[in-house]
Amino acid sequence: QVQLVESGGGLVQAGGSLRLSCAASGRIFSNYAMGWFRQAPGKEREFVSAISWSGGSTSYADYVKGRFTISRDNAKRTVYLQMNRLKPEDTAVYYCASADTMVVVTKVPAYWGQGTQVTVSS
Repeated sequence: QVQLVESGGGLVQAGGSLRLSCAASGRIFSNYAMGWFRQAPGKEREFVSAISWSGGSTSYADYVKGRFTISRDNAKRTVYLQMNRLKPEDTAVYYCASADTMVVVTKVPAYWGQGTQVTVSS
């Protein structure tokens, strides 16, 4: 079992930045690929970014590529999502997720956090 707790959400103006954190507990953090998803009101949850267990491989959705950066610190059992040049359309609840592999974490993660709200004002 893995428990995930997100933090760092908030209200920011368009063009601003936020850094989300996801702290993991439970099984060995460094064994898992980690990911971020988001869900806007009235829309389905969508993939944002993922990172391999070592941090050596990352993946981004096209709509955040070049603006968002995922990273992880296995010693701190934490994964981060640095979000720059935020747009109003980035407004959503952001969820942290984990799974055994990059392929799985981008599609059907085994574990989810509770989410953190990000609101970008125009």
